[in-house]
Amino acid sequence: MYTDTDRCVRAVRSKDARFDGWFFTAVRTTGIYCRPSCPAVPPKVENMTFLPSAAACQQAGFRACKRCRPDTSPGSPEWNARADAVARAMRLIQDGVVDREGVPGLAARLGYSTRQVERQLNAELGAGPLALARAQRAQTARLLIETSGLPMGDVAFAAGFSSIRTFNETVREVFALAPGELRLRAEKANRHVPRVPGSISLRLPYRAPLNPDNLFGHLVATAVPGVEEWRAGAYRRTLRLPYGTGVVALSPQPDHIGCQLALTDLRDLTIAISRCRWMLDLDADPEAVDEQLRADPLLAPLVDKAPGRRVPRTVDAAEFAVRAVLGQQVSTAAARTHAARLVTAYGEPVADPEGGLTHLFPSPQALAALDPQSLALPASRRTTLTTLVGALADGSLPLGIDSDWEAARAQLNALPGFGPWTTEVIAMRALGDPDAFLPSDLGVRRAAKELGLPSTPAALTARAAGWRPWRAYAVQYLWATDAHPINHLPV
Repeated sequence: MYTDTDRCVRAVRSKDARFDGWFFTAVRTTGIYCRPSCPAVPPKVENMTFLPSAAACQQAGFRACKRCRPDTSPGSPEWNARADAVARAMRLIQDGVVDREGVPGLAARLGYSTRQVERQLNAELGAGPLALARAQRAQTARLLIETSGLPMGDVAFAAGFSSIRTFNETVREVFALAPGELRLRAEKANRHVPRVPGSISLRLPYRAPLNPDNLFGHLVATAVPGVEEWRAGAYRRTLRLPYGTGVVALSPQPDHIGCQLALTDLRDLTIAISRCRWMLDLDADPEAVDEQLRADPLLAPLVDKAPGRRVPRTVDAAEFAVRAVLGQQVSTAAARTHAARLVTAYGEPVADPEGGLTHLFPSPQALAALDPQSLALPASRRTTLTTLVGALADGSLPLGIDSDWEAARAQLNALPGFGPWTTEVIAMRALGDPDAFLPSDLGVRRAAKELGLPSTPAALTARAAGWRPWRAYAVQYLWATDAHPINHLPV
């Protein structure tokens, strides 16, 4: 979009927050870059240039605006809607892969050479993987500076910087303030906000509108005891992270999602934030989704009644795949019971002084040791589960945010006991495919019949062609016609 100058200028002049994250406005006369909704007086058109990422702005020598804080705008929805190499690379960079594995590790995951990855990212985003990762480290550093009392040396290494000198130079260059000045400003602004010891509190931005009912309702209604819970108006769950473990509490607010993180290793902050945003689908573009779905006159009333529905996802694709198999042809309550038994037997214990969380969901490696006869499941379901766990544990079935959606579908469909419903629900909620569709789902078929849509899978799939590429969101609107607890915000 950043190449459409006229459209960008209109967005900046109208201070339209829907375009935050789609592009950034760099002002040549001041050397500052802003988000489109910046409250400052818009600069003259001839002084504006538009860039596709914060990293591209920083690489071009611009520093972040102190008023609109463009480094904290929602991420571009393109990386959620696309399945090409650039989108997969961006999802991995946001997940901290470059910091942990370097550019060669990123390229290996994508199946490209490092040169090819750098060429593609520079061509589309104006910055290579190292610059994009550096911009993310700067944002993480700012969060730690402003929301924790850690010494600056600890902040530097927790944010992923290799030295304190690089940390100081980057913060000064990006924010035009020294780290100590950033903390002083934050303390003055938040002096009346209580700080919970041992945790980091922050706000996760999103593009309005956002309907929290099905988003949090689904996560809570299907929550696995010990791993997830609803407490004091927040969805809480345990996290398995590269350097340690964590507990997150997420609460819906009118203009953001409140996020409180307790981590055993602060180096996991970036990836924890990324996975929480992914789980809540916060980088979606609800205007584009709802506009497409409103074009169907039978769906339009559902969209107009409660716009901004998101697709509830997961923080761990392997975990969700296991839970999807446990949920085959049983009730939500039965699926939770089966999952809770696995957690008790094979999950890793964690401490949660603030609530009732007790375990991490078992890893595929831990589940590979389970005795099939101990599972209260039909023999065919045991075979499906143990085959899936074996493929996840040995790495022959890689599932994650970087998965090629069609390749993953093909691998899943080749497993015994995997039909269209199981494969598509994994594609929707674990892999993030916005066009995943469940025409055989009982709730979808029942809603379709009530609305006057075709209710047979083949006919409904044909009708849903007009909803592409947002069929996963159409499923959320169809599910919302039911009185099931997944559609209601817990009390």
